[in-house]
Amino acid sequence: MKKLLYTLFLFSAITIFGQPKKFFEKGEVQLQRPVEKINLRFDNNMPFVKVSINGKTYNFLFDSGAPTVISHAIYNELNLTKKYKKSVKDSNQNTQEQIFTVLPEMTVDQVVFKNIGAIVIDLTPAELGCLKADGIIGANQMAKLFWRINYTENLLEATEDLSLFNIQDYPTVIPFHPKPQKTPIVSTAIYDKDIDFTFDTGFSGRFEIAEKSFDSTRTKRRIETFGTRATGAFGAAKPTAGTIFRADLLTLGNGVFRDELIATGASDFLGNEFLKDFSFILDWKNNTIYLKRISKETPKLESFGFTYRFTDRKPVVSFVLKQENFPLKIGDTIISINDVLLDHLDQEQACYYFINRIEKDQKTITVKVKREDQILDFTLQKKEFLR
Repeated sequence: MKKLLYTLFLFSAITIFGQPKKFFEKGEVQLQRPVEKINLRFDNNMPFVKVSINGKTYNFLFDSGAPTVISHAIYNELNLTKKYKKSVKDSNQNTQEQIFTVLPEMTVDQVVFKNIGAIVIDLTPAELGCLKADGIIGANQMAKLFWRINYTENLLEATEDLSLFNIQDYPTVIPFHPKPQKTPIVSTAIYDKDIDFTFDTGFSGRFEIAEKSFDSTRTKRRIETFGTRATGAFGAAKPTAGTIFRADLLTLGNGVFRDELIATGASDFLGNEFLKDFSFILDWKNNTIYLKRISKETPKLESFGFTYRFTDRKPVVSFVLKQENFPLKIGDTIISINDVLLDHLDQEQACYYFINRIEKDQKTITVKVKREDQILDFTLQKKEFLR
């Protein structure tokens, strides 16, 4: 959460309305070795793998929060058959009708998946397209194997024999219950309020809970917010008032976590900003997640107090921490940051600066914005909040 105020990806957390469970039971898998090591690229707090379909290489997100997804381009190139259409809701509660199909074969390094149920989604719009993802390896596909993940080492391993992962070395044991699409749901309580987190490797943030789940009077260690900072499969969330707070105690299974940073949002998610501090194992046979801590760093909220999204290739202030006399406002169009001009970008340039933030790793920045007919200049210092 050190960079919490960059735009977060809730790439998936997809929910299907009225979908028969058996659709997500489809498919089989073949391994060449007892434990397969798979290429993994952990970038922008998101895990990606290279896959081969019909002899062509694609970039897929490894995402426990979603079912398997393929792009319209893959669907059309393979001339796949539409099984039916169903309504699908993304992480920001946006709903669209999507095609459901079956992918005959996909190879991930030496692991071969056959006849996997998949949803066809347009992955090119706006910020989502900047990730250049061709699809998602989703929970229904993951559930056919045991997985060990370590983002710090770009390590992803798969096996059919859980004993090969030495789970006795993983002291934190978290039970989950799976959705019909196999996405893991883990339960906890925060200030006596029961929470069911989506265990979501497609969420780049740390912890997020639905606004209705949080009683702001329970803690003084909080800061109010406004705007939107999350991009989902079908677009950004609507601007809303919210809170970021530090929870005294959070339990997950037999694990106890203190002073965690949690943000309010559209729903309840546990994501990669938390998971990158651990090596973890996903076990759908026993509906269990195993954690082994690899970093003891206390989460911090360090920020210039705002973040921005690219709208029509222009950066626009979209989210702020509510502070007395804070100069930026929601809707300000950013002309430049540290004298780097951002107001006349093509799509490739907009994607570059969306991913590679100018303010990253800076302690002081100068920001020039346009507000109505005014051009305004500000100097901002990075601060640590909620110590």
